[in-house]
This record gives sequence, C-alpha cells and structure tokens, in this order.
Amino acid sequence: MKTVLITGCSSGFGAETASYFLERDWKVVATMRAPRQDILPRSEQLKIIPLDVTDPNSIRAAVNAAGPIDVLVNNAGIGWLNALEGTSMDIARDVFETNALGTMAMTQAVLPQFRERRAGVVINVTSSVTLKALPLLSVYTASKAAVNAFTEVLALELEPFGIRAHIVLPGRSPETRFGENARSRMQGGFPEPYGNLVQRVFAGWQQDQSPVTRSIDVAEAIWRAATDPSSPMRIPAGADAVALAG
Repeated sequence: MKTVLITGCSSGFGAETASYFLERDWKVVATMRAPRQDILPRSEQLKIIPLDVTDPNSIRAAVNAAGPIDVLVNNAGIGWLNALEGTSMDIARDVFETNALGTMAMTQAVLPQFRERRAGVVINVTSSVTLKALPLLSVYTASKAAVNAFTEVLALELEPFGIRAHIVLPGRSPETRFGENARSRMQGGFPEPYGNLVQRVFAGWQQDQSPVTRSIDVAEAIWRAATDPSSPMRIPAGADAVALAG
C-alpha cells in the first residue's frame, strides 16, 4: 500500500485530494497548520499531522512522523490580492515563504528517501494565473510562477534517480478559501489611485459566467500525476485551466 503526504489539507484542494486517495486505498498523511479531525473521513489509513511549511523543525517532525512516503503533494499556499503598491514587502515575503520556499523545503526534506529507493513523485500545485496575466495578482502569480520554474528544473535533476516531478495548475475555484485567505491579510485595502481598476476587476468577476475549477478536478489531476508515469509535466485542472493551457 502506497503513502501520499499532502500539505494544506484544512480545506479545498488538499482536503478533496486526501479523501480521493483514501477512497482508492492509499495511506494518506494529511498535514495542516492547525490539525482538525472533523475535516476528513475517519480511516485507519489516515494520519493527520501538524505542519507549518515555513518552519524547518515542523517540516522535520512531520516527515519523521509520516514514515516512508511514495508521493509528496505540495498544496499548502496563501493567497494575496492587491496592486503591487498596496503590498508591503513583509506580505510579499510571507507569500513567497509559504508558496515557493515552503514547497522547496518540503521537497528537499523527502528527496533523500526517494533517491535511496530510486522512486517517488513530487507534485506541486500552482495556479492557472501563471498561464494568463491578471491584474492585482502580481505577487501571488510570481510566487506560483517560481514554483513552476523550480519544478521543471527539479524534474531534470531527479530523472536519473527514477523520481518524477509534476505541476498541477488549477483554475479559478470559488470552492477554495483563496479570497478569504487574501482578505484576512489586507489591512489598508487597495491604494486609492487603483480604485477604478479594482472596480473593473471585481465587476468582471461578478459577471463572469465561464467554467470554473472544482476541487474534484484538482484531486483527479493530482491522482493522474501520482499514478500515471506517462502523464505530462504540466497538468491543468478544471475546464477554465484546460482552456488556457490549450
């Protein structure tokens, strides 16, 4: 029986993916900053472990508690929505610390066991905003684009050891807590000179009737990356992401 470790399982894509793998008889190590037992179905094959991907001690403890891992899914991330002028460097560092450096740190922590076994899969969840530039998302997009580039080079480094690396790119998903996540960090709101742009962006979102990404779309894409050695490096997840990737 194989084991998958998934970061960011407190809601959205992470919780859906954990349930998806459990239903298919995998052992699942579901991690989150503040562990809750009521998010996922009870199962003897489930471990819920605390993890802060920005804390080296927390990473070390989580990997040790997980035991042997076959697949790592780096899903933990934080959202941010504002113009660059409305983004403090402290916030920018927080976004990169979690979204980019946290992904790198988790990957680095599991690679020794993958390399020794000459097997393993790293799956990094980024975003379709890296496929099409959108206003007010410059810092968030940059953090996810960094993970895309990191993963592409990582795959080249790991191929000689029989280890695969993939990127899953979800589209816009109202099911997730991206908006709530981003708003919780906003203190001064949007800079006044950008008011007209902000109004146009929000009005466009309200009128947008295009397809969106469901959490199950992301879980299915992650499952494909984990189980199909012939799957592509980049896997869009959700109808809107598939359209952009095409």
